[in-house]
Amino acid sequence: MAAVESQPTVRAQAKWVHSSARKARLVTDLIRGRSVPEARTILAFSQRAVARDVEKVLRSAVANAESRPDLHWNGDDLVIVTAYADEGPTLKRWKARARGRAGKIFKRTCHITVEVARSAESIAAAEAAAVAKPRRQRAPKQTAEPVAATTESEE
Repeated sequence: MAAVESQPTVRAQAKWVHSSARKARLVTDLIRGRSVPEARTILAFSQRAVARDVEKVLRSAVANAESRPDLHWNGDDLVIVTAYADEGPTLKRWKARARGRAGKIFKRTCHITVEVARSAESIAAAEAAAVAKPRRQRAPKQTAEPVAATTESEE
C-alpha cells in the first residue's frame, strides 16, 4: 500500500440553519472542488436564499485557515475540499384546518459543513520557491589596511 501524504484541512460548520438539507445540497454541490474566489463569485450570484448561509460558512472556514499560526495560508490559495449539508432536527408544528382538523407543518433544519485546503498549484509554487531561493552570501570582510590617499596638492 502506497503512503499517501495527507494535507491538513480546515473546516467550519453552521448548525441548525433554517433550510432543508435538500435545498442546501443544491448550493454546496456547485462550490465543491472549486477555488475560494471562484466559489465566492458563484455564491454571490446564486438566486437561492441558502447561498447566503453557505457563504457565511465559507468565510468562516477561510478565516479559520488564515488565523492558524502553524499554517501560513492565504485565503485566495485555498480550494474547497468538501462541502455538504446534513439534516438537522425537524420542528413539528400544526396548522388549523377545516372541521376541527390539524395539518402537519415540518420546519426542517440542516447542518452545513465546508472544508478548505491549499491548492496543489500553491503547494508546488511554495516548494519551488523554497528550493530556488539561494542562500544569502556574506559580504567579504574588510581588511584593516590603510588606503593611501593622494591629493592633488601633494603631487
